[in-house]
Amino acid sequence: MNKKVIAIFGGSFNPPINSHITFAKQIIEKCSNVEKLIFVPVSTKYQKSKLASDEHRYNMLKIICENEDKLEASNIELIQERQLYTIETLDLLNEQYGERYEMWFVMGTDNLKEIETWRESERLLEEYKILVLERENDKLENIIKDSKLLTKYKDSLIKIDGIDKIFLSSTMIRDKIKNGEDVEEFIDEDVFEYIKENKLYL
Repeated sequence: MNKKVIAIFGGSFNPPINSHITFAKQIIEKCSNVEKLIFVPVSTKYQKSKLASDEHRYNMLKIICENEDKLEASNIELIQERQLYTIETLDLLNEQYGERYEMWFVMGTDNLKEIETWRESERLLEEYKILVLERENDKLENIIKDSKLLTKYKDSLIKIDGIDKIFLSSTMIRDKIKNGEDVEEFIDEDVFEYIKENKLYL
């Protein structure tokens, strides 16, 4: 009997916005064997500027997941002494859930094109599956064809079909908040209250 699947969705979530939630729900809806999705925010140890604190971004994700049975937030990368590589994160989550679930990692084709530069990329593709979202005009078939590594592990790549294209970014939301513009239609009501209470992104 095949195991059920947990989809791992990593990112900054700075802040988490409605399009993140919509995308996560569509993955569960379109991929029948995905039983739950776990948001994994990167830590502030990651070399990215203007990140809100680990605590705030994790708290906002928990607010989103509170009333969603199939969505969870993990602080697995936040509690480490250094920023983990993706393979390390997947290994830790596999230790935690692997008896009952397979771990599938969500990745856009923009990152997939660079996967050969990732730590232990061959083991990642050998031991885990990748749920691939095609970006812009990318075609997964062409990206596989252009890479010996991806050709070898093409059975580990699963294209997510039927996902609505979502172009709204957290960067746009941060800019709107900073400029005093209304963002309530783009962000969860309780998350927006949290942002206001903690004076984030001003």
